[in-house]
Amino acid sequence: MSISAIESVLQQMRVTALNTGIGPASGAAAPAEAGGFAAELKRSLANISGAQQSAYAQAESFELGKPGVALNDVMVDLQKANVAFQTGLQVRNRLVTAYQEVMNLQA
Repeated sequence: MSISAIESVLQQMRVTALNTGIGPASGAAAPAEAGGFAAELKRSLANISGAQQSAYAQAESFELGKPGVALNDVMVDLQKANVAFQTGLQVRNRLVTAYQEVMNLQA
């Protein structure tokens, strides 16, 4: 797997996070985490976790009958969280595969 493919997936994750309104909280990232692949991966995982927590909280609100929470909004948010999770899972799988290929290279 090439670096450009990984960067492409990360860019798609950023766009998805921005489109769903699940951007990183302002001031949440420490200055040491400003750049690099590991920091970007950590932020992406935090965004996925935030999407899931938000969707589950909204689903719970709907189940409790709180006003202003529509079923279609709950279902859409749950699907967005699921898509974000599946994307993260695929990124992880590709990283593991790339790592295994690098480790199997003969020196």
